[in-house]
Amino acid sequence: MTDLAEQAAALFGITLTPEHVSQFALYARELVEWNTRVNLTAITEAEAITVRHFLDSLSVVAALDYAPGLRVIDVGTGAGFPGLPLKIVYPELRLTLLEATGKKIAFLDHLVKLLGLSGVDTLHARAEDAGHMNGQRATYGRVLARSVARLPSLLEYMLPLARVGGRCIAMKGVTAQAEAADSKKALNLLGGRITQIIPVTLPGVSDAHNLIVIEKAAGTPAAYPRKPGTPTQKPLV
Repeated sequence: MTDLAEQAAALFGITLTPEHVSQFALYARELVEWNTRVNLTAITEAEAITVRHFLDSLSVVAALDYAPGLRVIDVGTGAGFPGLPLKIVYPELRLTLLEATGKKIAFLDHLVKLLGLSGVDTLHARAEDAGHMNGQRATYGRVLARSVARLPSLLEYMLPLARVGGRCIAMKGVTAQAEAADSKKALNLLGGRITQIIPVTLPGVSDAHNLIVIEKAAGTPAAYPRKPGTPTQKPLV
């Protein structure tokens, strides 16, 4: 995990303390151990976890515009990425981890307790349902998602959760520009506008990584998100 600290500083200007490094090491250990029982990740080699999970998650700082007390929700968080690595570095974030799979929620609850993190809530729900819940809809300053769906569908999961003036950050690969171009209808309907596409470089990784930054410019109509499954089956294109 020493490499993680050096790379986080070099790539993103993040200073990791020895306590942070210990927390990330514990995270990696628990991820590999739990993965023998629960399908959390296909990435289990130590260096790959450092780069493709931890550094990839920390790359979000390029668009996060962190302030203490910022409310953040991680949609379809899976094993906690990118939300939990950001929470480790910025403990004053108010973080919600949204995940539809109960076994993954159990892992997240275990990990949050083990890491001694406070100000973290787990929400066992589908994004389509969360987007209509009191205390969730139009609540968050930042809405994050990694590897959940193509952007026209993903926007319907993310934008209802963001407050007007807030920001959604979608982590995307080589298809970022094409997905953004396909999202004009969804953006117009849901109250969003793309403000930036930020390229991300990860050590030893040749495939493209990008952060698509979407501003919540207007309220999302009450009809959205639609019923579970519909945003993926019938995307707003």
